[in-house]
Amino acid sequence: MARTNAPRNKRQVTVFIMLMVLWEVGSESIQYSVLEETEVGTFVANLTKDLGLRTGELAARGARLVFKGNRQRLQLDPQTYDLLLNEKLDREELCGSTEPCLLPFQVLLENPLQFFQAVLRLRDVNDHAPEFLEQEILLKIPESSHPGTEFPLKIAEDLDVGSNTVQNYTISTNAHFHLITRNHSDGRKHPELVLDKVLDREEQPELRLTLTALDGGSPPRTGTSCVLIVVLDINDNAPEFDQPLYKVQVSENSPIGSLVVTVSARDLDAGTHGEVSYSFFQSSNQGIQVFEINSGTGEIRLKRMLDFEEIQSYSMEIEASDGGGLSGKCTVAIEVMDVNDNAPELTTSLLTSEIPENTPDTVVAVFEISDPDSGDNGKMMCFIQDHLPFLLKLTLENFYTLVTEGALDREHQAEYNITITVTDMGTPRLKTEHHITVLVSDVNDNAPAFTQTSYTLFIPENNSPALHIGSVSATDRDAGANAQVAYSLLQPQDPSLPLDSLVSINADNGHLFALRALDFEALQAFEFLVGATDRGSPALSSQALVRVQVLDANDNAPFVLYPLQNGSAPCTELVPRAAEPGYLVSKVVAVDSDSGQNAWLSYQLLKATEPGLFSVWAHNGEVRTARLLSERDAAKHRLLLLVKDNGEPPLSVSVTLHVLLVDGFSQPYLPLPEVAAAEAQTDPLTVYLVIALASVSSLFLFSVLAFIAVRLCRRGRAGLVGGCSVPEGHFPGHLVDVSGTGTLSQSYQYEICLTGGSGSKEFKFLNPVVPCLPPQGTREEMEESASFRNNLVFN
Repeated sequence: MARTNAPRNKRQVTVFIMLMVLWEVGSESIQYSVLEETEVGTFVANLTKDLGLRTGELAARGARLVFKGNRQRLQLDPQTYDLLLNEKLDREELCGSTEPCLLPFQVLLENPLQFFQAVLRLRDVNDHAPEFLEQEILLKIPESSHPGTEFPLKIAEDLDVGSNTVQNYTISTNAHFHLITRNHSDGRKHPELVLDKVLDREEQPELRLTLTALDGGSPPRTGTSCVLIVVLDINDNAPEFDQPLYKVQVSENSPIGSLVVTVSARDLDAGTHGEVSYSFFQSSNQGIQVFEINSGTGEIRLKRMLDFEEIQSYSMEIEASDGGGLSGKCTVAIEVMDVNDNAPELTTSLLTSEIPENTPDTVVAVFEISDPDSGDNGKMMCFIQDHLPFLLKLTLENFYTLVTEGALDREHQAEYNITITVTDMGTPRLKTEHHITVLVSDVNDNAPAFTQTSYTLFIPENNSPALHIGSVSATDRDAGANAQVAYSLLQPQDPSLPLDSLVSINADNGHLFALRALDFEALQAFEFLVGATDRGSPALSSQALVRVQVLDANDNAPFVLYPLQNGSAPCTELVPRAAEPGYLVSKVVAVDSDSGQNAWLSYQLLKATEPGLFSVWAHNGEVRTARLLSERDAAKHRLLLLVKDNGEPPLSVSVTLHVLLVDGFSQPYLPLPEVAAAEAQTDPLTVYLVIALASVSSLFLFSVLAFIAVRLCRRGRAGLVGGCSVPEGHFPGHLVDVSGTGTLSQSYQYEICLTGGSGSKEFKFLNPVVPCLPPQGTREEMEESASFRNNLVFN
């Protein structure tokens, strides 16, 4: 993995830092001893006492044992936390001939993290007997040999060590030889046969003796081999090697068949007595399995691959024998040279696959690295990828801890794939990669967040109960229960708003429902807060504003303010026959409780006594004359008008308007045709006509006074006419101008008063207060008089 020097140095500097807080017993190891082949479950030691801890502290801190290769040689009693033997151990299998046999291990306390170094020493028991590699040892001795001559014999192998290995040799009783045991430089005992009496080939050509090897165990174990002694004729010269010791170095990756060394011996005799053959005289079983010797040339070659990590050196005795039975010996010492053929190994003793976020300095893994190679081939360095929030720390020799460098954020990254790379310093460098996946567990550190800070919902009025009017949505970046959101309605700021009877919310999905039908004319809009709370501990929440707009429906028909249609005495409009086309007869005033286009009113003339005589303006309800009036036109007219809104579907109301054509304002008020027809059947018609003429005369006098009062009122911008105030400025705000301007035109304001004594609030538009005058003067004067009357009535 390519890395720059700076980041690598930053992480490797921890290799040289010994964290003293993780040590309590210093660099010295606690040593325990146990015999091999001891039964499983045997008590070894009281760990709590040895570590100087309180009773129960090992259990509370999560104590565990860590052996190389994760092979648990010992175990902790779950109740007492005593050290117990976990398996039957074989010293010869674990350590071979190495003495002492030490098995290092660590006591790991997880919380807080702490290490203790310890060693288990495996003591040998005498469970192996000496064993000769050959069941028969052939020894050729010339009959000319002198007493006292020593003849080395092959040794016996014993897998035990110390006093349990071979300590002595004995030979069966005979008349020619005795046996001595010598200490070799390698620490082993070597038997040698000493000639006591001259041999006579003619008398006894062969002798058979029994060689016995004894170890130092109690009781001792033995092994035997037969020694066959062949007496030879006289042979003057024994073979001699060029050098007594051959030292050679062989690379462990040498191929099979490679030449290791060539030994050479000379014999000065002639004939068969000078012919030399080579063989292994003294060699371990491993040596015989790995090497072979050419008996004719003395070449020693590999017959099996070497392994420095298994055996680092071999020592063998080579014998050169001539045809006459004499031999010479030399020693071949072979040193196996290490090559970098083993990649580093990583053994994990503690691995936490899931760690909580927002927790700094959390131990993720504890692991050991090793390399069986030697020298630079066995030197290692360990590192992880850059730009990760993790750090490697060296705790003990070749023991590392992987910890978080700071608090993690699951919402930023929920999973880390860490590659631990261990590289040796050999040539070429070998490396091992170990992959760890670390999951970051969630902590409730994020409140729910609404997708919008405010929501605007629209609902038509007259809705059906339980209508779904919209939804709010909030998300939580946490996971699991911490991300499960529940919705609720919060208490409104306006205590008069009956929120509980207006809307409800589904706590699981945020759907909002109207609880009852809403009336736009009563409630146009309202707002409230919605809360979102997660299910974490402690729970976090947030809120959003919801505005509900009630949409108007066309559920109100237009209402006519003038003329009133309440069945009281009908109101009749007077129109002079001299009126020009476009003369304003009356104005229908109507309002609609709806809003928007549902309140846009239009007017239409449905039916008239004389079609074509009158017209209605569609947008403001003004009734005007459509042409000049003539004497042939009927005096009484009945108009049926339709007031319609612009809703869907449209709603409407009809209006009946009575119009009386007069030759001037002196003509008495005439009843409607229907009323006149009814009164024609009664006798008092004459009486009514007399009363009408008297009334007109009285009105004429009153109109003169009213005219003077109006002029005075205008000068003072205030006045009274007939007991009713004359409105100035805009039309009252609660009446809607159908023209859409909000007020009636200044030139078409009406004088309004309540009918006295009725107790009701019916609107009455005053009839013209100037009586009809007989036509006098010229046409221009009549038009001026008509204009004056209009101004008097409508201003």
